[in-house]
Amino acid sequence: MRFVSLIFFALLGCTATAAQAELPEGARAMIDAAIASGDEKKVATVIGLARSTWPEERSTIDAINDQWKITLAARRAAEAEAERTALINADMFDRWTGEGELGAFQSSGNTESVGVAAALRLDREGIDWTHSIRLRADYQRQNGSTSREQFAASYEPRWQFDENIFAYGLAQYERDRIQGFSSRYSVSGGLGYRILDNPKLKLSLKAGPAYRVTDFTDGTSADRLAGLVGIDFDWQMLDRLKLTQDVEALAETGGEATLIFDGANTTINLVTGLDFRVSNRLRSRLSYKVEYDSNPPAGSEGTDTLTRATLIYGF
Repeated sequence: MRFVSLIFFALLGCTATAAQAELPEGARAMIDAAIASGDEKKVATVIGLARSTWPEERSTIDAINDQWKITLAARRAAEAEAERTALINADMFDRWTGEGELGAFQSSGNTESVGVAAALRLDREGIDWTHSIRLRADYQRQNGSTSREQFAASYEPRWQFDENIFAYGLAQYERDRIQGFSSRYSVSGGLGYRILDNPKLKLSLKAGPAYRVTDFTDGTSADRLAGLVGIDFDWQMLDRLKLTQDVEALAETGGEATLIFDGANTTINLVTGLDFRVSNRLRSRLSYKVEYDSNPPAGSEGTDTLTRATLIYGF
């Protein structure tokens, strides 16, 4: 009886081996080559092709695919752990990325002119904290005199304490003599919410109290409490084409101690951009900016527009 059992299991093993061997050598080599490349799309394509070409070997192909998924999951877990370890061990000067922007602009409103636009953006993303630094300058000299001189700088740290909710801080400096102020400082802090966060669409909102100090070109100054609302929207329309929309509204109060949103002055910055990716590091951008001031200084218009055509290089 024991001898019969041994023969039975031996025959069963031979049958399984034969079934495994029935997958053509070329097909197995094609699948192995795709898996060796590590390209998930290529593996999915080859597995799908093998299933449709050899449907009688579907169980064998599925077993190979299941093993690939296990290997892939283990690789992703190891990469995620390595990335987390690197983030924990990095010091404050590590892991910064950035992009530089250079181009020309055309303006209307307070000025009708063309000039040069330059910008720099630096970002650092940690486990819970992100840091963003932005610098921008629009400058023009015409007939020996400066016809536009606009500078802006900001620093924004964020703490992502929930999957979609974050706390932010924001410090800004602006200079725009055409709009009537030699310097303007503002600080804000509050909460934000990520409404959409996927490869195609990203949308987040933030809001909080703010405090702003403005030094006007006539020598006067004003410091007031304010409220800030920000919107950030990105839409990856095509593989190389991306639409961005940034809105920031800041409403000042008319007094020094109360916080309202319909007080002395409201400013709105609206920037719409269309980015075309030329390569992994280089892209071109066409953007349109609207700056609205509900209570501009005497002699200045309340609305300025700015159209920029720039090249952006990431590093």
